[in-house]
Amino acid sequence: MRLVMKFGGTSVGSADAIRRVTEIVGGYARDHEVVVVVSAMNAPDLRTTDTLIAAAKAAAAGDGNATAQVTPRLLDLHMRVANELVTPEERAALEPEIRAMLDYMSDLSRSIAVLGELTPRALDLFSGLGERINARLIAAALRSAGIDAEAIDATELIVTDDRYGNASPIEPDTRERSRARLLPLLAAKRVPVVTGFIGATRAGVPTTLGRGGSDYTCAILGADLDADEVWFWKEVDGVLSANPKVVPEARTLPRLSYAEMGEMAYYGANVLHPKTVQPLVHRRIPIRIRNTFNPSHPGTLIDAEGDGESVRAITAIKGLSLITVGGPGMLGLTGVAARIFGAVARAGANVLLISQASSEQSVCFAVPGDEAAKVVNELRCELDREFAAHDVEHIGTIAPVVIVAVVGSGMRGTPGIAGRVFGALGAAGVNVIAIAQGSTENNISLVVSEADADKAVRAVHGAFVTTNGGNE
Repeated sequence: MRLVMKFGGTSVGSADAIRRVTEIVGGYARDHEVVVVVSAMNAPDLRTTDTLIAAAKAAAAGDGNATAQVTPRLLDLHMRVANELVTPEERAALEPEIRAMLDYMSDLSRSIAVLGELTPRALDLFSGLGERINARLIAAALRSAGIDAEAIDATELIVTDDRYGNASPIEPDTRERSRARLLPLLAAKRVPVVTGFIGATRAGVPTTLGRGGSDYTCAILGADLDADEVWFWKEVDGVLSANPKVVPEARTLPRLSYAEMGEMAYYGANVLHPKTVQPLVHRRIPIRIRNTFNPSHPGTLIDAEGDGESVRAITAIKGLSLITVGGPGMLGLTGVAARIFGAVARAGANVLLISQASSEQSVCFAVPGDEAAKVVNELRCELDREFAAHDVEHIGTIAPVVIVAVVGSGMRGTPGIAGRVFGALGAAGVNVIAIAQGSTENNISLVVSEADADKAVRAVHGAFVTTNGGNE
């Protein structure tokens, strides 16, 4: 069985955590082919990636010694772990390698300070350093535990475009490189420990894959290596039916479909980024979400079928603004919707929900709150003539609002689900501002005021998640 496993920043954030990782990997590597993808260390007292990015920005502001000031802390963090988990022989090779990477960043920091500019390309070099260091540390820890392992920079594997900060992988180049580099290691019973989050252009210039990039690396490699399963080791017992901070009785969902996981990820569940699921869906590779700190728990299985139950989970995205464009002249006004969303695109905003009345006299949509003002300005410029002619009479904003998403593939063709949702919200005294449901019927999305958000999630969860531990 071929497994690709990813361990997040907290899962590799301390000596004890990495010791668990070596035990988990060692247990599976005896009988399976295992590829490990790792994030940078997210220690309680030092978040590696955030620290490096802050140093790079400080350098751009003129502090040429910014990185030099943090490199001793980063070296100390990683070598303290090495002192607990790595043999003296391995440490002797590891420490100079880490020092060399940190020294390079210090030199780059001084150059940035002289130029007074931090380019996206340079920022990617800083952003991916934590993964590069940690892959070497974890490979050394595995070898010290008797597990044959090799650190691999994903710059050797993941070929991307040159959109620094949010690069996209290029196929079939990535598949060809990944298979050529990793399959011989697996055949030799060696565990590749691959840096998450980073790739490189065809010219070899390092890039990063954006938000959720380490998970994305794992998914890409799982798909390109034709893995039997891809496992994401997190700090929770799988995917939960709601945020446990809002709904204390939220339950681990034993099984979800790809479609359900995609909806949940898009609408605020923080277990996986939405783009992570896509490479695995195309090849129908099962995903498991498991807990590094509770490895005996089976977690959540995500595959093509799921359980088929009606409502599986309730998620929420906070910090949004709802923008409404309306006027009597919009009825039959050809192309107005295209122009509205063209203006939104020019503002660089991400639209999370759209709702339009059949009368065509208004359209509303939700965007992140910090993007709303720019969107409204673009709309006023775009619709200037329509305002003058009174075809469009208002552009209004309601904020802060929250999208509450009710997710479940079993809602498709099941009468009464929407009625129960709105009944639960009405009983809880929650006013629904806007509604959207796609024809797939995988989710019902509701906009409510941020003040009502937690109450709304609890109400709908209580209406569908039963007291015996299942879902209706």
